[in-house]
Amino acid sequence: MSIVRTRFAPSPTGELHIGGVRTALFSWLTAKHHGGQFFLRFEDTDQDRYSPGSARNIIEQFKWLGIELDGGPDHIALQAMKTNEDTPEALNDGSYRGIPGPFVQSQRLAIYKAHAEQLVAAGKAYRCNESAEELSAMRAEAQAQGRTFMFKKSARLRAEIDPATPHVIRFDMPASGQTVLNDMIRGKIVFENANLGDDVLLKSDGFPTYALAAMVDDHLMGVTHIIRSDEWLPSAPKHIEIIKAFGWQLPIFAHVPTVNGEDGKKLSKRHGASGLWQFRDQGYVQEAIINFLAMLGWAMGEGEEQNVFTTAELIEKFSLERVGGSPAVFSYPKLDWLNGVHIRRMQPEDLAQRLLPFLAQAGLHIDTPEKWALLVRIVPQIQERIKKLTEAAGFIDFFFVDVPTPPRDMLIGPKMEQHLSLHALKAARTLCADIAQFEDVPLEQAFRKLCDDLKLKPNQIFSIIRNAVTGKTITPPLFGTMAILGCDTVLLRLDRAIGALSS
Repeated sequence: MSIVRTRFAPSPTGELHIGGVRTALFSWLTAKHHGGQFFLRFEDTDQDRYSPGSARNIIEQFKWLGIELDGGPDHIALQAMKTNEDTPEALNDGSYRGIPGPFVQSQRLAIYKAHAEQLVAAGKAYRCNESAEELSAMRAEAQAQGRTFMFKKSARLRAEIDPATPHVIRFDMPASGQTVLNDMIRGKIVFENANLGDDVLLKSDGFPTYALAAMVDDHLMGVTHIIRSDEWLPSAPKHIEIIKAFGWQLPIFAHVPTVNGEDGKKLSKRHGASGLWQFRDQGYVQEAIINFLAMLGWAMGEGEEQNVFTTAELIEKFSLERVGGSPAVFSYPKLDWLNGVHIRRMQPEDLAQRLLPFLAQAGLHIDTPEKWALLVRIVPQIQERIKKLTEAAGFIDFFFVDVPTPPRDMLIGPKMEQHLSLHALKAARTLCADIAQFEDVPLEQAFRKLCDDLKLKPNQIFSIIRNAVTGKTITPPLFGTMAILGCDTVLLRLDRAIGALSS
């Protein structure tokens, strides 16, 4: 086989669904697993459904995920789309590594017209000029007779059509026999040609339909594996016959299963987030999303229990042979768990950088070198406790801003009275003022000894101190927190708590 080459070919009609991202990921992993190439192509021939900004958005999403392109629309091609879709993330030259462009279908119309005419000349396609009203009447007649409307060559109202007049070109689908699809995931599927109509290849406005444009582009661009949703299965025999009509070698087809919610229905907005940016904005990291999506329908094999993968490991291990045919189930608890695992694997500086926009949204602006250094020091304290980047601000805001003294009930320990809690606070204040090393380990050792001296349980004293110095009941580890806050800040907040409990 020649070099493996795959593509992702979305229509720029709106937000890219997370299921589409999964299909793109499968295509990219397949190419990279075999040392091949992966490229992006925009199928924008349905101009009525075009959504400005969609193409730019998809390119930026690929960049954010870390999916590198070996070809795709460059700045010039994006600027020439229906609206200017240019983005700094675009390739400087889309046609490289031997993949011919352009990578925007509306900029390839002459290619499709030439190939449609080629099929007409070979007797594999024909011209039609039935009006919308005539076609509507045909559908109504079929409905009245209780049959599905299916246009065939024999249904033409006019056989002799001047090529200079408006018309469409239809593919002459074989009227008998079978079309066989050998799918990498679905296996062998046999279609009866008698049940398939003659689809339009080229519309009267000169724009192609998917059936012509995608098959022509995949051949000319050297695609070896067509990896797409199983929603395309009913169209597969028509696509196969078009490829055969040109005399081209069939690519390998792989129809991946749909992604469903846990209720068994196709994943949609009613299940929560459905677009990639929604997941990003909810605090999920790229590594976890890629890990999770790769496992929606794919597994390493029997006896393999690994669930956490780096992108490099996925490239090494992924194969279409291990993608199942059943719909994949999108589980938010599993994604949350994986997100937490990948957060814990990060270097503190990396995690701190990714937290910046989420902290800013919460009003914590890390805008000085001192605040940055403080954040990097704090990050290891919270890595074990957060599952999403959005959760960090609630754990660390008291490091950057002064906190009000908690209400009196938060300064009274479990199963303790006010006077005993006040005594414990004063003892803690003395301990903090006198300790030689204001660091987490010496602090913990000293406070545990204080618990013994006061004949109190650790959770009784620790809860009072935590509430007093942070204003929160749930925080990063207490003594690491105190060490980062520093002696002066801790003493100040303890003094306020003592004053509040004394009044």
